[in-house]
Amino acid sequence: MQPRLIPTHVPASPEGVVLVLHGGAARQAQMAVSPAQLSVLRMIPVARRIARGGGARLATYRLLNSVRGWDAEHTPTNDVAWALEQVRASYAGLPVCLVGHSLGGRAALVAGEQDGVRSVVALNPWLYPTDSASLAGRRVLFVHGDEDRIAPISRAVKVARRLARTTEVGFITVPGGKHAMLAQGRVFEKAAADFAVATLLGAPAGAGGATGGPGRGLVDRVLAGEEWITA
Repeated sequence: MQPRLIPTHVPASPEGVVLVLHGGAARQAQMAVSPAQLSVLRMIPVARRIARGGGARLATYRLLNSVRGWDAEHTPTNDVAWALEQVRASYAGLPVCLVGHSLGGRAALVAGEQDGVRSVVALNPWLYPTDSASLAGRRVLFVHGDEDRIAPISRAVKVARRLARTTEVGFITVPGGKHAMLAQGRVFEKAAADFAVATLLGAPAGAGGATGGPGRGLVDRVLAGEEWITA
């Protein structure tokens, strides 16, 4: 079982790369990931929104993990490390944004300390309150629904505050948002796209920005320092 990189958008001369990481709990020991499982399919619109926002300036890939879940023998961070090696080989020197949901959000945060990663987006990340990483110099965004019963927002807040001791961490709470990001899907997708574009390209996230969103959005407020979480 090998991980795979699935291209969403590969422009000729990108200025940055986004890796989109899916979640999905284990069903049995070392069970292979299916491209048709819901946690994988849910990241397709996220990747497409990022691709639209980045246009010709960002390459966007989805990572298909080698196995489901997170155990002592193999975690999704191993697959992220493999994916980053592929990115460095193909796009030497370009900055990377990791965007992950659920266990993919956890993997993005833990693997975010690796070389080349400039920013991390964790969408409803499934975390232990003790999770941490050395993310100094990166920019980090949590987007979490306040009705998530699978990955409690309280855990995410604890981890975000710990990370905020050493780096800039934004936290967007999505009222009514549940774990699958369906009812409020556009909020999650737009926040991920806006943050990736802004942190990799330096482009404004709101009016007139690369994502073309009207008005001053959630990510604009994060980047202006209004939604940073404190340690």
